[in-house]
Amino acid sequence: MIVSKKFEKLPHSSVKMTVTVDKEEVRSSYDALLTEYGKRIQFPGFRKGKVPRDVLIRKFGEALKGEALSKIIEDALTGIFEDESLSRYEQPLPYSSPKLENESLQLDLETDLVFSVVYDTFPQVTVGTRKDLEIEVPDVVITDEDLNRELAAIQERNAIVLDRNDTDPAAQGDVVTVNYSELNDAGEVMAGSERQDFVFTLGSGYNIYQFDDDIIGMKKGETKEIEKQFSANNKDPELAGKTKKIRVTVTALKEKKLPDLDDELAQDVDEKYQTLEDLKADIRSRLNTTLEERLRRIRDGALLDKILETTSIEVPESMIRLQMNSRWRNLSRHFNQDEGALEELLEHTGKDQDDFFEEWKPAVEKELKSQLVTETLVKELAIAVSDEEIEKEVEAAAEKSGTPLEEAKNYYNNETMRGYLKDDIKERKLFELLIAENKVKKGEKVSYLDLASNNG
Repeated sequence: MIVSKKFEKLPHSSVKMTVTVDKEEVRSSYDALLTEYGKRIQFPGFRKGKVPRDVLIRKFGEALKGEALSKIIEDALTGIFEDESLSRYEQPLPYSSPKLENESLQLDLETDLVFSVVYDTFPQVTVGTRKDLEIEVPDVVITDEDLNRELAAIQERNAIVLDRNDTDPAAQGDVVTVNYSELNDAGEVMAGSERQDFVFTLGSGYNIYQFDDDIIGMKKGETKEIEKQFSANNKDPELAGKTKKIRVTVTALKEKKLPDLDDELAQDVDEKYQTLEDLKADIRSRLNTTLEERLRRIRDGALLDKILETTSIEVPESMIRLQMNSRWRNLSRHFNQDEGALEELLEHTGKDQDDFFEEWKPAVEKELKSQLVTETLVKELAIAVSDEEIEKEVEAAAEKSGTPLEEAKNYYNNETMRGYLKDDIKERKLFELLIAENKVKKGEKVSYLDLASNNG
C-alpha cells in the first residue's frame, strides 16, 4: 500500500517523485517472495519445498531483500503511473525511464520504504505575447530570369552528349572525365589523394580543387600539373589558405548538344504541353506556388520566434536527445552507412557523434520549442478540423500531384497519414488566426534564387 507520493519540480522539466510504501506492504512482499523461493529451491539435506524459513533467511536473506526491493519499487511505480488522474506533467515521458535517486537503498522490514525516482516529464508551456507583434518577410517576385533558369535546366536534362574528336580542346560546358591526384613538394603523388574516372561539367565547379579553368584547352590523353592557391576564407578548411599541386589527366571529352527552346521541346517534357508558352506558364505557376509556400514558412517562423522571446519552456534533455538521435540516423541513411560505420567515416574529419550533437543542440531545442508552442496554441484556441475540410484537402492534394482522387483517398484513409494531414490543417488555421492579430510588413528585396538557397 502506497502511503504517500510527493512531486518536486526540477530544472529542464524533470520531476523528483518521492514515494512511501507502508511497512506492512514491505513485509508482505518480502514474505511472499520468501514463500515462493521456499517452494522452488532445492537445498542439501532438505526435500524440495521443505527448506525451513530460518535457513532460507540465513542463506539468502540479503539477496531476497534486494529482489524484494526491486519488485516493490516496480509495482509501486506501475500502480502510480497507471493512475489516469496523474497529469502529463507528472507522468514520465515514454523515452525517459525513472531513475532511482539512491542506488544503494536497502530494504528495512521494520519501517516504511521511502524511495525517490527522477524522470523527465512533458514540459509546461506558458505562451508569452502573441498579439500586436511586428515581423518582416522578404520582398520577392518571380522574374524572367527565374523562368529562364528553369528553362535552361530543362534544356540540360534533355541535352544529348556526344564524343568530341581526340584533337578537340576542352571547352566551357563540356563533359570531361579526368584522373587526378595531389602532389607533394617533391612532385610525388600523395597517398589517398588519387581519383580515377571523375566526371563533371567544365564551368560547374563541381570538383574539390576548382580546376575547371585549368582544364579548358586540354585534349584527350593530355596530362597537366596545376598549382592552385586557395584563399584563407575558402569554405573547405582543408584548402583554406593553402597552395596545392595537382596532376590532372583528361581521359574522355564530350560535348553537350542542347535542344532548342521550342514547342517540340515542350511536348517532349510532357504531353500535356502543346506549345513552349504552355510550358512557360506552368513553370511560372509552379514557381509562384513554391514561392508562396517558402514565404509562408518564413513568415510563420518569424512570428514563432517573436512569440518565443516571451515564452517560458524548459525542454527536457531526453526530448532533445531523442531528436538528435533521429538526426543522426537520418545522417547515416544519407551516407548509406550504418551508425557504427558512420562514426568510423567521421573519424577522418576529426569529429565524432558528440561533436555533431553539440553542434545540433541549439537548433534542435529551438525546433522543439516551436513545436510545443504550436501544439499548445492549437489546444488553447480550440482549433478543430472537420471531415469536410479534410476531404477538400485530399482533393486539392490529388489535383496538385496529378494523382487519381480515389488513390489519394485510399492513401489518406490510413489513420497515421490522416492524422498528419489533420495536424497540418490545424497548424495552418492557427497561423491564419495569429497573422490576423499581428503586423506583417515587407522586408528587403531578395531574389528568388537567394531565397531558395537560404531557405531550401
